[in-house]
Amino acid sequence: MGVTQAIDPALAPAYGLAVLDALEAAGHEAWFVGGWVRDALRGAPAHDVDVCTDAPWEESERALVAAGITVHETGTAHGTVTAVVEGKPVEVTTYRVDGAYTDHRRPDSVTFVTDVREDLARRDFTVNAMAWHPRRGLVDPFDGAGDLERRLIRAVGVASERFEEDALRLLRAVRFACRLGFAVEEATQEALVEAAPTLGDVAQERIGAELRGIMASGRAAWAMRAEREVMLAAVPELVAMVGFDQRSPYHAYDVYEHTARVMEGVEYYTGGVTSERLRWAAFLHDIGKPACFTVGENGQGHFYGHPHEGAQMTEKILRRFAIPLELARPVVALVRLHDRPMKSEKRPPLKLLAELDRRSGVRTRGEAIALMHEMFDLRRADALAKAPDYRGWACELDRYERMLRAIDASGVCWRTSDLAISGGDVIAVRGIKPGPEVGKTLEQVLAAVMSGQVENRRDALLAWLAR
Repeated sequence: MGVTQAIDPALAPAYGLAVLDALEAAGHEAWFVGGWVRDALRGAPAHDVDVCTDAPWEESERALVAAGITVHETGTAHGTVTAVVEGKPVEVTTYRVDGAYTDHRRPDSVTFVTDVREDLARRDFTVNAMAWHPRRGLVDPFDGAGDLERRLIRAVGVASERFEEDALRLLRAVRFACRLGFAVEEATQEALVEAAPTLGDVAQERIGAELRGIMASGRAAWAMRAEREVMLAAVPELVAMVGFDQRSPYHAYDVYEHTARVMEGVEYYTGGVTSERLRWAAFLHDIGKPACFTVGENGQGHFYGHPHEGAQMTEKILRRFAIPLELARPVVALVRLHDRPMKSEKRPPLKLLAELDRRSGVRTRGEAIALMHEMFDLRRADALAKAPDYRGWACELDRYERMLRAIDASGVCWRTSDLAISGGDVIAVRGIKPGPEVGKTLEQVLAAVMSGQVENRRDALLAWLAR
């Protein structure tokens, strides 16, 4: 039967056990399944608990309510209700097998069964196809525990059939491999490559959600190399980057490999504690290069305007993936400004900081400063991924970052909201009506302050306005 005792029952959360007890008190069989079991076997039990039972959903609901547990009917067509214990949701689903998947997304029909092993057989990967009970132990018909030890992602049954059922499983395989640091089993890998084009049938927001998980793992560079076909199918704009010879002395790699190295670089410079926006910016920073490629008279390649083109492409890509605006705006700003020159002046980062702040939509000075530090990490990683003779720029950025810290400590003005005057002062002194002209004038005042033409004092600024 493949039943063992491999998990310490003390790891099981009380709210999950309460659901098991309520179902079993009513005469039903129930198990913990899925991710909690997988992670508990790794010694890292998750907070999310899913339960499978032989009870039809109506009987599950009745048993749970009788035990004083709140129940929501969240997916009754598929046999699922959600119990809420101590404020924690626990999905409770009837054992089932799935019918055909004509849309490569969800089964056309489900059939409820009475054996947990039949339910486990419909799941995606062996490490997710285990059930556990604090007294009966582990049910592991596909050797998921063995694959955890071997550090492998392997499809349940025939891999091609699992991916034909739900094409999103292609990206789920990559996400699990990234998150766990596992390899993909050979037959499963072959099926991944073959099925990659079917990702075109998947809703873009679902692709975006899986890509966010891949980014969160910090191993997206591995995914770009080891699972290139899947990543290209998920983000078709990457295709033009593969093998794209930059024909430049500054670069030793094609655009795709350069990007993978930049992604590794941001993990290195941040110690792996990398923000999601920086990971996305590293992933997309050169997405506009192929569209902007030109060749000079000396045969050298150029990419004039690629940050602007890349920012526009990035905005479209992130919108397509339903990435929240508060994340997308800073990413687009980082891509737009990642190659902006910093001329030798008294405060080189100041103008760049002000523009990054304005474009990113961050709320506070502190958030803008943090984003600017991420800009430097992106530039360092970009430099490190160039040809060997041009990697020294990564060290040069330390000087600019020291200047940024000085700007932060001194309270230098680089936002119109930090000016010692307001829009009302502009209206009063200039005699103009409220409207866009007021904002433009404040921007002019800010530029004068940042360039040192006038001090950020109310009397000085009012005199400057009067002139």
